[in-house]
Amino acid sequence: MYRFFLILLFGVISVFTSRTFAQNETFTSTHLWQMKRLAAVEVSPDGKQAVFTLTSYNIDEDKGTTDIFLMDIQTGDQRQITFTGKESNPVFSPDGKNIAFISRRHDGPAQIYLLSLNGGEAQKITDLPVGVYSIKWFPDGKQIAFGANVLPEYEGDFAKLKTMIDEKKKLKVTAKTTENAMFRYWDRWLTDGYYSRLFVVELATKKVTDLMPLTNNYFNMMGGVSFDISPDGKRIAVSMNNTQPPYEELNEDVFLLQTDGSGKMINLTEDNKASDTNPVFSPDGKNILYGKQTISHFYADKVQMVVYDLQRSSARSITEKIDLSCEGWQWSADGKTIYFGAELNACNAIFSIPFTGGKHNTIFTSGTNSNLLVLNPNSLLFTHNNLNKPTDIYAIQTDGKTLRQLTDVNKELLAKLNFGRVENITYKGANDADIQMFAIYPPDFDPSKKYPLVVMIHGGPHGTFGDNWHYRWNAHLFAAPGYVVITPNFHGSTSFGQDFAISIHGEHAFKPFEDIMKATDYMLARGFIDENRLAAAGGSYGGYMVTWIAGHTDRFAALVNHAGVYDHQLQFASDHAGNREYQYGGTPWKDFDVLHKNNPSQFAHNFKSPMMIMHGELDYRVPVAHAFLIYGIYKGMGLDARLVYFPDENHWILKPQNSIFWYKELHDWFERYLK
Repeated sequence: MYRFFLILLFGVISVFTSRTFAQNETFTSTHLWQMKRLAAVEVSPDGKQAVFTLTSYNIDEDKGTTDIFLMDIQTGDQRQITFTGKESNPVFSPDGKNIAFISRRHDGPAQIYLLSLNGGEAQKITDLPVGVYSIKWFPDGKQIAFGANVLPEYEGDFAKLKTMIDEKKKLKVTAKTTENAMFRYWDRWLTDGYYSRLFVVELATKKVTDLMPLTNNYFNMMGGVSFDISPDGKRIAVSMNNTQPPYEELNEDVFLLQTDGSGKMINLTEDNKASDTNPVFSPDGKNILYGKQTISHFYADKVQMVVYDLQRSSARSITEKIDLSCEGWQWSADGKTIYFGAELNACNAIFSIPFTGGKHNTIFTSGTNSNLLVLNPNSLLFTHNNLNKPTDIYAIQTDGKTLRQLTDVNKELLAKLNFGRVENITYKGANDADIQMFAIYPPDFDPSKKYPLVVMIHGGPHGTFGDNWHYRWNAHLFAAPGYVVITPNFHGSTSFGQDFAISIHGEHAFKPFEDIMKATDYMLARGFIDENRLAAAGGSYGGYMVTWIAGHTDRFAALVNHAGVYDHQLQFASDHAGNREYQYGGTPWKDFDVLHKNNPSQFAHNFKSPMMIMHGELDYRVPVAHAFLIYGIYKGMGLDARLVYFPDENHWILKPQNSIFWYKELHDWFERYLK
């Protein structure tokens, strides 16, 4: 049993663990993959229990296993309730007696299973030739809705669909054809003819009904679906892309779908040309709460919460005048209050607001908080992590008092590790603006000595290196060999207001570069940084900025460019090129000079600093040709460069052994030039 009461530290990094064992091990990438990863938290209807998944990795076998755990929220007692290592998405039945979940335990496509909390084996509910996802109970407990991707020509006949799938597998032709502007996304091709739909399965008969037989589109391009079922079970509110081929743009809208299988639905947000997402019915079913953006070409445009009155067919934003981008909203049981999360000053905070709008209240601001759930009228459940600690489950009163930690899934491992301290810093950047960053110190840091400095540069550019535990770019792991690490949240970063985020549109390079240089100067002025041992590392946009740095200064002894943009023209081969004109200020056919003003490829003649280039073949967001191009140029110029190429990874390095190898290459590169 785990049960913890915590003291909060505001304005500085929150350390949510009390270390009671000797810390004598240096943090390594192997430790990172030995950590258990908690996710998919759901609360029982009576608010007394919670379920969650826990993923553990076997490094030797290079794979993870995921099982479901049941927890008593009052005591923190937990027990494992599945044991196959192939489960996900657990959800309580409306009466709290059963849990539905998705599993691959039968070694086929993921299907729905039902487990009684009174004991016994899990029962398989669906048996489809395609995998299912995003399950949700109907309020009467007799049906479960879910998403699946199908070939529309199957016409509701799953036997026919299986035959079609088998025939596709037998084809020897490997060509892919398209006339769409968007034809692949992230790491998958969109030319296979599959489209997303919602279905419902009756538990008594196991009959499956296609709720969207008239629809051929995508819910969203990253997979999954966001939907909610009305309290009377007659309608589903679902967010779905509303643009048609050739998909020159994407625009999610909120649709109201009948659950009778007719496929009838209406678009509630057709007038808004930017995205509308994550609809949630009010407890009385009279309103739908959803998120609205207003700038279609700005993916980091702030998300407003909108209440749609179904009786009046009218919508009103309740956060239009609040400079926060909202997420994870939940209704209170009486429908009078909305709880939500939002980025704030490099953290993910928790807030509340009356459903009528007005003044919002801050509940909890430290670290990174998500999976927000309402326990009862006075308390909330959520997951929390920070720079010093991976994700666990917490509860807090709605007035922000009495924070309780309910799980501590990595307690024993964390107790053995030696982390350096973390400092929250604000300094003056471009245009004399306040720029926030964290400084992560190596273990046993001594300010009387000189240390190498590693500048970590986040991607996006509209993102944040915040107070969170990161498995791919872990700041403590960067610092562990003896480096001081900083994470400047330069102009363009989110969590510091809309104006700050959009301030670099059309000129991606200038202000962020100045912010990063001034962050480096700030640390040098403190006296414990060796000016001859500086390094910069970044991924995606961070890799773009590393390449920009290479063309504009030689002050860094080593550079690391992971999946970075090198040539703006080449980014028109990325998976989603529709908004590049707004981001870059030009295109290869229009405003060519503006495009190249911020293009790192135009400054190759200035390259001097050694660079390691790391990239995955399946990266369609930043095509791998960027890596080969800059590596070839470096080698052609006779400069120090190293290429680390992963044929089976995408924009992220996700496999345990590949990740461990990635960190080894990173540390070896730094060792070569910083020691």
